[in-house]
Amino acid sequence: MTYQPVLPLTGYAGWTLLNRTKSVQTAAFNKSPDVLRDTEYFKANIAKVKTADDLVKDRRLLRVALGAFGLDDDINNKAFIKKILADGSLTTTALANRMTDKRYLSLTQAFGFDLATPSTQVSSFGQEIVTKFLDKQFEVAVGNQDQNLRLALNAQSEVASLAASTGSDTTKWLKVIGNAALASVFQKALGIPKSVGSLDLDQQLAIYQSRAKTVFGNSSLSQFSDTTKVDSLVKRFLTRAQAEELTSQTSSTSIALTLLQTRLR
Repeated sequence: MTYQPVLPLTGYAGWTLLNRTKSVQTAAFNKSPDVLRDTEYFKANIAKVKTADDLVKDRRLLRVALGAFGLDDDINNKAFIKKILADGSLTTTALANRMTDKRYLSLTQAFGFDLATPSTQVSSFGQEIVTKFLDKQFEVAVGNQDQNLRLALNAQSEVASLAASTGSDTTKWLKVIGNAALASVFQKALGIPKSVGSLDLDQQLAIYQSRAKTVFGNSSLSQFSDTTKVDSLVKRFLTRAQAEELTSQTSSTSIALTLLQTRLR
């Protein structure tokens, strides 16, 4: 049985406690029998994989590969994943390059099946993917109890890295917009309604940059290479999310009381 994270609190208080105990909790999670079986199998067998077809044929290997990039739900979409991996990323027509969700691009770049020698033949590759898998699966375990804390964990690990990466600031913002988990954190923290997602990308980009300027004093995504800015982002997200939940609960209680009073008259 997989270790279940201990999350007695919600909101920012829960986040503070989770960060304080994270090293102990992740160590326990990583030693769970089923997690160990999957990760040890991956490290022992990934070098046998030389093509996209090899990978999708082995469900145990594919589960770890997809799980490392938060793509667990695609485990049964074998034809689609095979196309993503086989196309690679070197051409503009490659499927991963044409998709808004850049997790697929990260997946195919990591495995490099379009290269002369795929990454699976590099001795350190198995451990690299396993490390990413463990991080993502701990997030999933947290999310099974508190989805907001899962989103916060994901943002903590990815926003600073994205901010410090190469590429234009516009490209970085578009990667945020194209990543549903990151977009939800920024929307909540910046007070951007979900309906913005129906606008064209240029309009969305302008709104994200404008709100970032208002809230953080800077419209650049690169500012989040500073971990204190990431902490501030996560705190705003969790605080606003909890406030909305409390408001919703209060509203639901009020409606229930009104209905009850009506029936008693």
